[in-house]
Order: sequence, then structure tokens, then C-alpha cells
Amino acid sequence: MATLRLIFAGTPKIAASHLESIIESQHQILAVYTQPDRPSGRGRKLVSSPVKQLAEKNDIRLCQPISLRSKEEQEKLASYVPDLIVVVAYGLILPKEILDIPKYGCINVHASLLPRWRGAAPIERAILAGDSMSGITIMEMDEGLDTGNMLLKSEVKIAPKDTREDLENNLGLAGRKGLIKVLDNLESFLASSQRQDELQSCYAEKLTKEDSLINWNHDAVFISRQIRAGIGRMPAYTFLEEMRIRILSGDAKEEYEQRIRRPGEILELAKDSFTVACGKGRLKISLVQMPGKKALAVKELKNAKPDLFTPGKIFSAEIYSQ
Repeated sequence: MATLRLIFAGTPKIAASHLESIIESQHQILAVYTQPDRPSGRGRKLVSSPVKQLAEKNDIRLCQPISLRSKEEQEKLASYVPDLIVVVAYGLILPKEILDIPKYGCINVHASLLPRWRGAAPIERAILAGDSMSGITIMEMDEGLDTGNMLLKSEVKIAPKDTREDLENNLGLAGRKGLIKVLDNLESFLASSQRQDELQSCYAEKLTKEDSLINWNHDAVFISRQIRAGIGRMPAYTFLEEMRIRILSGDAKEEYEQRIRRPGEILELAKDSFTVACGKGRLKISLVQMPGKKALAVKELKNAKPDLFTPGKIFSAEIYSQ
């Protein structure tokens, strides 16, 4: 297929990797859309998105509207006369007026095997659910939430210890390869698109702080998934002696000795880890983050706070619980 005139819309790191692939392709990028700079960190300084940084590095026209619902923004986008809009984790809704502008419409690279895990957090929800397989779906966009016809699907295996970051990286590789394949043969893919099976759909709600709070009554396998799903974005946390502690690694052990234990109780402190009782099984923890501090291996933290993880102490889901 001939060179396409594209508008790209995306915001986070995974979107930037797809933009980079398009930059290296035969296709022409007319403009890049990304979300406005957001305050971040303790100083609340404005931070540019990874997509913005890449666009500026390559001298690509950049747009950061708060919304695409105004007639002014819609006329501005239409003035570029795009053949296609490519969307990857943009974070803003594209109204029908925008969807109707390009010659070939709009396509989206979604980080799941649709119709499973439509919505904002498909990567995290796949890990939390214990899925053994994920993937990417490139689809036509319509007014629904990830409901458009599918152009291409590519499977990605979820390994037992994959974190959110691991899976995101693997999905990014599959997505970039699939996207260029679709762009290079767009008319053929559009002609053979497939409808989604609505009966198989499920929704991937965005994770909240409540989703990241560890309930030690759950089994160790689930808590391990909770930890892996939060890596890099919404870390799992618990409370000990009124301190909020992030748990950044947790290997599930199915069984522990049959003595009366309370969920959340520290069972054992080893050289480089400690073990916690769960509703079923136990969790071996080797990496934590104390309030206001950087992540530390338990081995390092033990030198500074030798009594912190003494066996018999109880982790809690409530700050003042004993």
C-alpha cells in the first residue's frame, strides 16, 4: 500500500514505542496528539509524556488539547487531512466527529485479546485474574469502548512471574510489529475485519488504591498476582506498626506448617527475605519500600532496622490495627 498520511494519538511509554515504529516506517506523520503535561513528584513539576518527548525529539508537530469535543479542535484536526488516525493508550475520548474525519477512519492498538479486557487496565486485570495468555488487538474504532471490528490479533504468553512492566514490554513488541503490518496492508485488513463476540466481553476497570491494598486473608497466589500487577504504577501495600509499606516482590508458597497462624503474621525472617502467613499458603518477600524511601532489598533494610520484621508481628489492611 502507498504511504499513509497519519495522525498519532498516545501518551505513555508503550504508546511512544509504537510512535517510534511509525517514525521508522514509510508512512508520514502529520501530527502527534498527547495529553497535556501533568504535575508529578513531590515538587509537582509539570512532566511531559513519553510521546511528547519523542515527538519533540523528531520535530513532529505536537498537539495537547484538554478535549477533542470542541468544534475548534475538530476543525484543527480535520485541517491536516489525514488518511488515518492511530491511537495507542491516548487517554482521551475521540468523539464521532473525530472518528469520521480520516479517509480510513481510526484504529486502536489495545493491550488485550478482545473482547476480553476492554477498558482502561487490561494488562493489570489479566495478571490479577491469573490469565496465562494475553495479546494485542488492532481494531477499528467506533463510539463504543473497545467494541470496534478487529483487524489483527497477536497472542502473548504471560509467564508465572511476569510483572505489569514485563507484560507491557512484551505486548509493546507484539503491538509494534502488528501495527506496521496493518499500516502496510490497511485496505486488505479493513476488508477482512471481524466483529467482536459481545457474549465473551469483560471490562478492565482502572486499578484503585483499594485494589492495591493487601488483604492477607486472601490466598498467597492471589496476593502474589496483586504485587506483580502493581509493579511500576500502583504498588501493592500493607501496614505494619502504623507504617504504610509497599511490597514489591512476593513469591507464593502453597503450604506452611500446620500451626495456628493469623493471616498477615510474619512467620520467619531469613537472611534476605521474610515470610508472611496468608489465608492460604504463605508469601516470601524480598523487596519492600518504606514510606518516603526508595525500594530496598530486605537484606539491606535488615541491617538498618533489625527488629522491623520480627516473627510474630502482624501486617494489616488498617493503619491502626495491631
